[in-house]
Amino acid sequence: MSDELPVCVYKSQPVLICPEKPTPKCSLYLSNIDNLNFLRYHFELLFVYRKSIPIEDLKSSLSKVLFHYYPVAGRIRNCAENEDRLEVDCNGEGALLAEGFMDFTVDEFLKDNTWLNMGWKDRLLFKVDAQSDLEILPFRIQVTYLSCGGMLMCITMYHCMMDGFGGSKFLHDWAHLHTKPNMDLPIPPIHNRELLKPRIPLEIPFDHPEFTDVTQDFDLPTYLQSQQLAPSCLSMTESHIQCLKVLCEPSLKCSTFEALASHVWRCYIKALNLPSSLKIKLFIPTIMRTKIEPNLPKGYYGNGFVLSCVETTVQELVTAEMNHVVKLIQEAKRRVRSNDYVRSVIDIIEEKRVQPVMSTTLVISDWVTIGFEKLDFGEGKPVHMSQLASEAWCIFLPPTSDSNAIKVLVSVPKKNVHDFESYMMNDF
Repeated sequence: MSDELPVCVYKSQPVLICPEKPTPKCSLYLSNIDNLNFLRYHFELLFVYRKSIPIEDLKSSLSKVLFHYYPVAGRIRNCAENEDRLEVDCNGEGALLAEGFMDFTVDEFLKDNTWLNMGWKDRLLFKVDAQSDLEILPFRIQVTYLSCGGMLMCITMYHCMMDGFGGSKFLHDWAHLHTKPNMDLPIPPIHNRELLKPRIPLEIPFDHPEFTDVTQDFDLPTYLQSQQLAPSCLSMTESHIQCLKVLCEPSLKCSTFEALASHVWRCYIKALNLPSSLKIKLFIPTIMRTKIEPNLPKGYYGNGFVLSCVETTVQELVTAEMNHVVKLIQEAKRRVRSNDYVRSVIDIIEEKRVQPVMSTTLVISDWVTIGFEKLDFGEGKPVHMSQLASEAWCIFLPPTSDSNAIKVLVSVPKKNVHDFESYMMNDF
């Protein structure tokens, strides 16, 4: 991986892109799930295209889509009546768009995983001076034009406003209006987050291990914060994944995600060489859009997931057979997939003001089926897409080539990267 990063030249200041027509001026309620503390950050998406799109055309189509998604052109703020909660001030002030130029090519960017270099963040996202996340705009984009005629698009969205599915819908609707400016959106966005309001009276019939802390001598987040983290991105081919599934058969059928998540979690924990008695958790954001009653409408772009929580110990995880770990994941996912459970999550957050306990947790999020890799503004799909920097979550990225390999992106302490990657590719 090259340490030499080219300079990004800005010939003008970033501009605010406002909705093309007047939009409602109001406050938008954010659900209890939207308001979870661990979603109060910007997730950053990187798209690499062989052919570029003129900046003025992107500005025009962005203005069109912001008319439909007017909260995205607003600002996040604390609620006046409860400063612990967030809401959206739908003021139409706009999204920030920056234009950069770089003497670099797509092939150079992708060669030997050069794109993994953590220094790219400062080159591909125009820096915004802010005292807190709330002062950073909910939606920012930088388009960087390359000397080969290609372009890099780095997009950042505030997670409390939308999850991966919502973000993908927004971006695909932008691309739709870019290529078909005179056509309506296939499915209009649904802004109403009150679909996920707490019940009256509140009901909490389930235990919620994702909100339960356990006192232990070892604090994993503190340890990780003390380490220099390095990103790792490994391509897991169909052959790799089939080998993992075979370890579960014939006694247990499992999905690609379940097999790969089991393997990643075990390799990650094994590489960290943690105390064997340490109690650990795996969080899996699990879509509940069709499990809640009534179902969330297709146009809903807010956070529509709950956390499946798998609990075990380091010793059990690293010594157990693959099918045992897969069973734990399947049971955790099955447990949360009901209307009663989802409503119980919403109600316990309301009553007890609880937050997910991240102290001994890895979060694995599946982006393989979200559709980011299909984002086409008229000059072809991206040849690469990923998160720009994944320091918090492990992400499964979709294939963007003919290989059909799933990419596993996760940050690991630098001293443990070699062990992690060795376990991932050889510990079957």
